[in-house]
Order: sequence, then structure tokens, then C-alpha cells
Amino acid sequence: MKYFHQQVIELIRNNRKFIWTTVIRSSGSTPQKPGSSAIFDGDKLLAGTIGGGMMEADAGTLARELLDKGRSNLIHFDLDSEPDRDGAICGGNADVLMDADPALHTETLEALASSIQHGKGGVLVTLIGKETEQSRKIERYWTEGENTDMLPDHISVMIGEGLRNQSAAITPTVPHVVKLPGQATSPFELAFIEYVVPMPHLVIAGAGHIGKALSHLGKLLDFEVTVVDDRSEYASPENLPDADHVVVEDIGKFMDGLLVGPDTYVVIATRGHVQDGEALRPMIGSEAAYVGMIGSRHKVATMKKQFLDEGWASVEQWETIHSPVGLPIGSKSVQEIAISIAAQLITVRNNKSEKYGK
Repeated sequence: MKYFHQQVIELIRNNRKFIWTTVIRSSGSTPQKPGSSAIFDGDKLLAGTIGGGMMEADAGTLARELLDKGRSNLIHFDLDSEPDRDGAICGGNADVLMDADPALHTETLEALASSIQHGKGGVLVTLIGKETEQSRKIERYWTEGENTDMLPDHISVMIGEGLRNQSAAITPTVPHVVKLPGQATSPFELAFIEYVVPMPHLVIAGAGHIGKALSHLGKLLDFEVTVVDDRSEYASPENLPDADHVVVEDIGKFMDGLLVGPDTYVVIATRGHVQDGEALRPMIGSEAAYVGMIGSRHKVATMKKQFLDEGWASVEQWETIHSPVGLPIGSKSVQEIAISIAAQLITVRNNKSEKYGK
């Protein structure tokens, strides 16, 4: 799935009319949390989710009505503990913003997309107007970095005052609502603040069967996927339709020049021992969040001895390599191996997110 805000932008560029819905506040056992978004064309769900079940079905019905009227609104959903007509049991409640005219925010969203394209995160601030008989007013602002002080002065002042009035501690990188000061001259009552970051980068060295299967899973899991191989018949868009970037190049050379950061995840699955080693050497001591290498225990032990004997890695550095790769789920087929690797990637990514409150 493409980056969600990019999907919104593409629909705007294509002059599509749609409702952009976002969960801005929730409590209890709601199926989705603040920041979850979905796009509706009438009552048809085009992308994303705000939780499925009756809540999403009701949101679709409301979306059709609001789109027909060209009216944005903030909808409160109460989810009791009784099963819905499909037998699902939820609970809690959620506030969902339904934006009937996302094209009004084109400039802001284009700035957001440009930042993401250059590997920079930032803050998306959505101002939500007071309830009226007409449409709720919605304005969106984007600024790179985590500091809302870089927003226009009047916006920054409102948010700052609202934050000071809230007693609950707020983690800057977790989506949250700020109740704005009740100024008679302001049409806004709430600000929804989201920290938007580029998708983590999954680099797969090797375009064989496992690399192909993993590129598909990686895309489903919201990684930006790059696959490199020196065989053009394997490293091709036809063979790797889910990859964002397909590179035909000597694998060791490519990995040696790869820009690696704390949101880089590397899986080495080449066709041979020598190429595995050439791909792995530049990753030793790098900032990568994850480095995994496919191989039997015998192969891994042999390569470990070589790396230690040649001084290419210390014992501590080698211990950071996930090899044999993947979670131990008894996988045997190509698809099962790819799933075990994907599960390990999810584990590492989610643990990293929890550590930094993202």
C-alpha cells in the first residue's frame, strides 16, 4: 500500500471527490487508534481503515451523505459491548473527523509529500472548527521536525496555550488532540496533531524466490521496498511488481554505497555464500535497525568464523546480525520463510517504536 497521505494527494490531483476520515480521539477497546485514516468515495471504502465492522459501515453511510452536501463534520461513535449485526463485539468510543474537501489542503499536503520524499518527518496540524449548521471549518498545516513553534504565529500561540491548559502528559510523537482556548474570534475549537515520518526502508539483497515473496509482504507492511540483484531477469519490475525500487547492480557494490540509517532494515538473501558475505560486510557496525541473513546454521557458523578471523566484525557486532534469519515458526516453504522474516521485521520495528514513543 502506498504512503497514505500520498494516496490522498493522488486523488486530489485526479480531481476525485472523496471523504478523508481520521480517528482523532478514542477510548476503550476501539478497533483503531488516533491517526488511523480511511478514504471513502461515497460509501465505498477506497483505502485505509478506521476499524472495520459497524463503525466503518456507519462511517461509509455518513460519508456518502456528507459528500453529497459538501459538508465536513466531526462524528462521535459510541461502541457498546453488544454484538453488532455481524457478531462483532467492540466497546469504548471514538471521534472521527470527516473532511469533505481535502483539496483545500493541497499546498500543505504537497509540502508534506516533499518532506517525506527527502526523508524528513514533521508535524501535521489539523485545526477543527466549532460545530455549526453548515460545514465544520478545517485547516491543515505542515512543518518539518517535531516543533510546532515553526507554524504560523497565530497557530503556534493557540496550540501552545491549549497544551498548557491540558493536565494530561502528551508524548509529542503520538497523535493527540489539543483543546484550543475559547476565543470568540476564532472559528476553531480543536487541533489534531500528528507526527508523520517516512516509511522505514526495507532493502532486500537478492531477487530470488524469497526476495520476491518478502518484497510483497514488505509492501503490505508499509515498508518502502528496494530489491537489488545483479541478474536482470530477476531484478525487474515484472518479477518484482511490489517493490518501490528495483536495482540491477553488483550486490556488494550497491550495499557498500547504500545510505543506511536507523530506519533501514536489511535482509540478505543472495544466491550464494560469497555474495552474502559481500552484502553483509558493509552492514557491520552500521546504524541499520535490522540486518538479517538467510542461511543454515552450518553456513552461518562458517561465515561467522571468517568474519571474526579476518577482523571484519567483532563478536559484539556479529551478535547484532539476525542469522539464521526469521522467527522460529518451523517454516519450510519459500512463503513460510518469508512470513517468518516479515514477523521478525515487525517485532523489531514495533519494539523500536515503543522505545521512542512513536
